[in-house]
Amino acid sequence: MRALVCRAIAEDISTVKVEDMPSREPGPGEAKVRIRAASVNFPDILMIQGKYQYKPPLPFICGLEGAGEVIAVGDGVSHVKPGDRVVGGAKTGSFAEEAICPAAALRHIPKGMDFTAAAAFPAAYLTAYVALVRRGALQKGETLLVHGAAGGVGLAAVDLGLAFGAKVIATASSEEKRTFLKERGAHLVLESSGFREPVKEFTGGRGADVIYDPVGGDVFDESVRCIAFDGRLLVIGFTSGRIPSVSVNMPLIKGFSVVGVRAGEYGRQFPDRGRENLAAIDALAEQGIIRPYVCATFPLDRAIEAMRMLQDRKVIGKVVICP
Repeated sequence: MRALVCRAIAEDISTVKVEDMPSREPGPGEAKVRIRAASVNFPDILMIQGKYQYKPPLPFICGLEGAGEVIAVGDGVSHVKPGDRVVGGAKTGSFAEEAICPAAALRHIPKGMDFTAAAAFPAAYLTAYVALVRRGALQKGETLLVHGAAGGVGLAAVDLGLAFGAKVIATASSEEKRTFLKERGAHLVLESSGFREPVKEFTGGRGADVIYDPVGGDVFDESVRCIAFDGRLLVIGFTSGRIPSVSVNMPLIKGFSVVGVRAGEYGRQFPDRGRENLAAIDALAEQGIIRPYVCATFPLDRAIEAMRMLQDRKVIGKVVICP
């Protein structure tokens, strides 16, 4: 089977190559999946560069999450069987024609979803759900400010914020992205800088109750200036490349919380809640409330191009590789 393989850590992601790899059978607790679609995420790039918190041993097959059909299962696996349509992953391995996954990391694709949409929704919408519901305690009628709102995790937060009855402000870096977000239903769409005063004006001077920040850097710094008293500033990531800091007198004086969000780790620390989170986003998907947007698909041979598109901030929603 063919797969995108990383053999050495490098800043330049073009060092990874599509190679012929041996196909193996699943061991106990594992399942072999014919990958039909695999979503591209920033951790895929960061792992190649050695910058992600999880550092897989070399060599590794790239790809955090994918969707496809179960080909075979190992001993002790009962909740999935050959022929089942599943989604999931194992941090690596999804940019391939086949993947061996821990069966526990797989679940059935929500009814009505095709493989492309299924690959695009789990990580992004799980992150947004854990952030807004579990960590941010977003309430109906509150103001939610979403940065990087046209990206995968940002757009998921916009969708869920609207579904939960929040007043959603979205920021994005280009006119094309801002136009898309207006059409998506955001109540106010702003540029990625200079948003402080418009946010305060929109909220009557109070500021945003919940701020969802996958960008970091200058965006985080400005967010501190337009958050409401008792607000929650959710730290999702640092796609800007700069990890910001805040003087602790600011949360003290302004009465807000800085809250870290790691959706996967949340589920590992609280397994029952983790299962509830997955069930919740799957139910929202089946109801049509979750609507993953895929702006482009690429064959496996063009996987580097797909990752470059994300790296260059040209993606709206998600980009998907279809092996």
